[in-house]
Amino acid sequence: MTTSAPIVGRAGHGLTYAVLGWAVAYGGVRLTWTVGEAPDAGRFGSDLLGFTGWRSVAMCVAAGVVAVALDRQRTWRPVLAGVAWTTAAALVAAAAILLPEVVGLLLLAVGPHVDPVGFASRLGCVTGAVLLALATARYQRRTRGDCPACCRTTRPGPPRRTPARWARWAAYAAVVGLVARFAAQAVVGFDGLTEDASVIGLEAGLVLAGALLPLALVHRWGEVWPGWVPLLAGHRIPRLLLLVPGFGLGTGIVAYFGMGLAQVATGSDSEFSDAFLWAAMSAYCVIGLGLVTASSDYHLRTRRACGTCGR
Repeated sequence: MTTSAPIVGRAGHGLTYAVLGWAVAYGGVRLTWTVGEAPDAGRFGSDLLGFTGWRSVAMCVAAGVVAVALDRQRTWRPVLAGVAWTTAAALVAAAAILLPEVVGLLLLAVGPHVDPVGFASRLGCVTGAVLLALATARYQRRTRGDCPACCRTTRPGPPRRTPARWARWAAYAAVVGLVARFAAQAVVGFDGLTEDASVIGLEAGLVLAGALLPLALVHRWGEVWPGWVPLLAGHRIPRLLLLVPGFGLGTGIVAYFGMGLAQVATGSDSEFSDAFLWAAMSAYCVIGLGLVTASSDYHLRTRRACGTCGR
């Protein structure tokens, strides 16, 4: 059943043109690499995961077609929105290798093996995902009667000060996933992992992302600096300080290790056993899903009333 709603702000075709421009430009690069010779992708073997060759070209074409359909449709079509979000998610999954590269950059652990062409290609792929996601969100606001500023459709009830039960379960599941990840590593041993400073840094970052971050999202000390923090004690914590890594890392982890699980399912030539890969990657996916879920509740719980609609 579809629901008609007044068209809100037909201005904004720029997003549609941006997606189309991206589809032509990036799709042209993918087509050139498919019919010609693709550049060396370095240690990963390919610049994208899963969507390579003609599949990458088809993905760009699909993004452009969906963007036009979103712009032309006047009523709310859940199936169309679902296709749009799925296409954007596929673009993110294809560029999932960005996760370890960005983490390496943040930890200053990137070595000379990083391929700049592959990195640029993955950034281009994610750019298309972001543009299509923005176009999809605009379509939803325009056809469902959502507020154009905050996307809310109904007035919220009384402000909720405590995390939802499902958010707490998600945060604790992320911690359990972290424990399971290290348990799987303990079975095969930590040989070689403690000798590389960059690997130690990544493991330390994993502990922060899989334990400290999800717990902060569902506890009071994730909203107000605790008393033992010098100079900041008692001050509110900026929402983006938790939401950016919560959504960013959560989405990246699910995309990267979800694609990894797909590769294991179709055959893997890794030095580790399939049993270890299934256990470790599944644990990572639990961490990622827990972060995204807990971040969603944190966002809903801490956002302020919209200045445009008052909701």
